[in-house]
Amino acid sequence: MPKLRIVTFISMQTFGRKGENLAAEYLVRQGYRVVEKNYRFKKSEIDLICQKDGLLIFVEVKTRSSRIFGQPESFVSEAQKAAIIRAAEQYMLEVDWSDDLRFDIVAIISNQSEEEILHLKDAFY
Repeated sequence: MPKLRIVTFISMQTFGRKGENLAAEYLVRQGYRVVEKNYRFKKSEIDLICQKDGLLIFVEVKTRSSRIFGQPESFVSEAQKAAIIRAAEQYMLEVDWSDDLRFDIVAIISNQSEEEILHLKDAFY
């Protein structure tokens, strides 16, 4: 009798949320305070908004299961960066933020054999 092999499929949305949670946990361990998750403005979304050392930090999280198609951070397009900046401007208006800010990327490789987190500070703008 052949062995039964169980394969579990996880949706891309669920996989992305897992990455966002990993990123948030990592940032908190590094002394950041997460003030918003999945902030939306029109069609744009900012995965995480954090504060640390007087900065407001907008974080895009990219999670991949491998590097076969490239590094996770390379999947942040120019259009996506522009959308994040527009949403950040709206958020700053809402909370009346006029101090310093930064745009970061947290790139994650997560699969059965490894979990790697790379934090790219001041990644764009």
